[in-house]
Amino acid sequence: MVDILDSVQECVDRTIATVGNHLVIGAPLGLGKPVQLMNAFYERALADSSLNLHFVTALCLELPRPSSELEAKLSDPILERLFGDYEELAFIGPFRDGTLPENIQFSELYFKAGAMKKVAVAQQNYISSNYTHIVRDMIGLGVNVMVQMVAAREEEKGLSLSLSCNPDLTLEIIDQRRESGLPALLLAQIHDELPFMELDAQVPAKEFDLIVRNPEYNKTLFAVPNTAVPLQDYAAALHASSLIVDGGTLQIGIGALGDAVAHACVVRHKENALYRSILKQLTHQKIHSATLPITPLIEDLGAFDEGLYISTEMFVNGMMQLIEQGIVKRKVYDNLTLQQGINSGAIDQCIDERLFEFGRHNGLIPVHLDAVSLQELQYWGIIADSVRIEGDTLRVGDLSLPNNLDNKDVRDTLLRETGGCELRNGRLLHGGFFLGPRDFYDKLRALDDKARNQICMTGVRRTNQLLLDYPLYSAQRCKARFINTGMMVALNGCVASDALEDGTVISGVGGQYNFVAMAQDLVGARSVLCIRSTRGKGKDLLSNIVPFYGYATIPKHLRDIVVTEYGVADLRGQSDSQVIKRLINIADSRFQDSLLTFAKNHAKVEEGYSIPATARENTPERLQQVLLPFKENGTLPDYPFGTNLTEQELALAASLRKIKALSGNPGKFIPAAIKALLHRADPEAAKPFLERINLEHPETTKEFLVQQLLLLDLEERGLLKVS
Repeated sequence: MVDILDSVQECVDRTIATVGNHLVIGAPLGLGKPVQLMNAFYERALADSSLNLHFVTALCLELPRPSSELEAKLSDPILERLFGDYEELAFIGPFRDGTLPENIQFSELYFKAGAMKKVAVAQQNYISSNYTHIVRDMIGLGVNVMVQMVAAREEEKGLSLSLSCNPDLTLEIIDQRRESGLPALLLAQIHDELPFMELDAQVPAKEFDLIVRNPEYNKTLFAVPNTAVPLQDYAAALHASSLIVDGGTLQIGIGALGDAVAHACVVRHKENALYRSILKQLTHQKIHSATLPITPLIEDLGAFDEGLYISTEMFVNGMMQLIEQGIVKRKVYDNLTLQQGINSGAIDQCIDERLFEFGRHNGLIPVHLDAVSLQELQYWGIIADSVRIEGDTLRVGDLSLPNNLDNKDVRDTLLRETGGCELRNGRLLHGGFFLGPRDFYDKLRALDDKARNQICMTGVRRTNQLLLDYPLYSAQRCKARFINTGMMVALNGCVASDALEDGTVISGVGGQYNFVAMAQDLVGARSVLCIRSTRGKGKDLLSNIVPFYGYATIPKHLRDIVVTEYGVADLRGQSDSQVIKRLINIADSRFQDSLLTFAKNHAKVEEGYSIPATARENTPERLQQVLLPFKENGTLPDYPFGTNLTEQELALAASLRKIKALSGNPGKFIPAAIKALLHRADPEAAKPFLERINLEHPETTKEFLVQQLLLLDLEERGLLKVS
C-alpha cells in the first residue's frame, strides 16, 4: 500500500522521523518542483534551528518584478492574469537578501539567465555541473530526500503517477535506489492540472515513499509567456534554419531565438519560395558567403517532406508548433534493426512483404516464434495482437498454422492481419523536461492516445548523451542539428555561454556541453551556436565576437558552427587563421577592422588579408532594410506563436520601453521631452491607454512628462489622432 497524505506538514513530520534532522533535499529544475512541500520543509526549519536543511536544485521559477511604479501599473494586471495564484518558493527572497538562518542552505546548479548576477550568496553557492552529471553530484552532496511534483490518474491496478514535466533526473534517482540501494526517500506531490505523460515518464505509485494529494495545493502552474522576437534574432534564426536537414534530428532551446528558429522552419515548409527569397536577400544573393565551398553546410532548402525527429533536453512550445505543422513527423524506433533498415531505405514504416524479408534476413523475425519474440513483434505491430502460440502451432483466429515464418502460407496469413498498417510505437520526440506558456500545457493535456504515444518524456541521461545505447541513439539521431545560444565567441572559437570571465555565473552549463560534444561524436551531426553580434547601445555598444576571452563554456577544440544575425561561420576542422576570418565575416561591421587588426598584430592572420566585400555590410540598418517588410506583412511576426497580451498592452509596453531607454540617454531625452511637451493628443483617443496605467491625472512633474512622452510615441506610431 502507498501512503497518500493530504497534508504537506504530515509529510514533513514523517520524513524527519525517517531521515532525521539532517535533510539534503533534491528537486528537479523548473516546473517539477512541489512548491508547497518544499515551503513546508522551509517553514519547519525556520521554526526549529536543530533541523539542518539544504535544498539542491536548478532553475527556480520566480515571478517577474516590475522595476518602477509605472511598470507595475502596466504589469500587475498582466501578472495576475498570467500567473493567478502561483505560489513561489518561500526561501528565494530571504536567500537573495542574505537573511536565511545558518541551518538553511540553498544551492542551484542552473540560474534563470541573469537572475542571480548580482546576488553574492547565489554566486558563492552555485554548483557547476553538466546536466547529465547532476544526479551524480546530488548524490555526492548527500541528497537523502528527492521531491517531485507529479500528475496522477486512477487505473485498474490502482493509482498511477507520471513524472510529467520532469522525468529528467528522477528516473535516474529511482534506478539508483533500486540498483544500488541509494538511501533516499522519494516524495511526490500531485497536481491535478499537470499533463499526464506516459511511456518512460509513467511510474508506479509504489516508487514513492510518501504521496501528498490535496486539491488545495493545485495552484496555478508557472507558465512562461511567449516573448517577442526581434529582427536580430529572426535573422540568426533564418540562417540557422537553413542548416537543418530534412529527414534529420533537431534540438532547439527556449526563448525568442528558439521560437524564431521554429517559425523560420514553418515558413520554409509552408511558403518555401518566400523563405528562399528572404534568405537570398539576407545573404546578398549568395548563400553563406562567409563559408568556403570546401565545407558546404546546406544540403537543401526545401520543405520538410521526410520530416524531423526531435531529441532534446527541453521540450518547448516551438517544438509543439512544429509537430502541429507536420514538420516534426519522422518517427524513430527503439529497435536497432528496424531503425537501421528505415535509415538505409531497405524498409519504411509500412508493414509489408519487404519488411518481413528484411526482418528474417537481419534477425528481427525468427523462423519459429517464442513468447518473447512474439511479444516484441506484436509491440511493433508487425504481428497482430490476436496471434498466439499453442504448442508447436500458431493460432490466427480460427486457423491453426505451423510455427514457421519461412512458410509462405503462414507469412501471407500473418500479413493479411497487419499488412499495409504502420509500425507501432514510433516516437516523434524524446525530451527531458518541459516548460512553456499556458496554451502549451493545455495542448499536452488534450493529446489523444495516438499523439501522446509519440511524445516520450524521459531522462537526460538518454536525451543529452549517447552512452546508454550508442548504436541505437546514433541511428535515431541521424543528420542532427543541435541549435543553442551563446553569449560571446573569441576569435579562437571558444564560446562563453554561462558565465563571464570574472567568474560571475549568468545561467549554467546545463546541457550545452553535452550537445556540442555529441555533435562531434555523431556522424553527420553539427552543433550550431547562435550569438548576437553585439550587446548594448550607443556609446555602450560592444561586440560579442571578441579578440579573446578569459572564460569558455565550449573549448576551441570543440568549435563547430557559429551563427550571428549576419551569417554562418563553419569552424570545424579549420585552421586558426580560417576560424578568425570566418568569425570576422559574421561580426558587426563596426568592429571588424579592430578584430582583424588584433589578429594581424598577433600573427594569426597574414598581413595582406582583407575582409571580403560581401561581409562589409553587416549593419542593423541593412537587416532592417531586408527584414522589416516581412515583419510588417506578417511573415515574421513579433509573436510567432501568439501572446497573452492585448493590443493595448503591447502598445503601452513598447512605448514604456522606449521611454526607459531615452531616460538613460540625456542627449536624446531632452529633445524628445521638448517635442512631447509641445504636442497635444486627442484626449478621447488617449483615454483608454492612460486609464490602463492610471496616468490620466498625473500628480507629479515626472508623471506628467512620462504621460506626454507616452502620448507622443503612441501618436507617432499611428495609435492616436492629432487634435
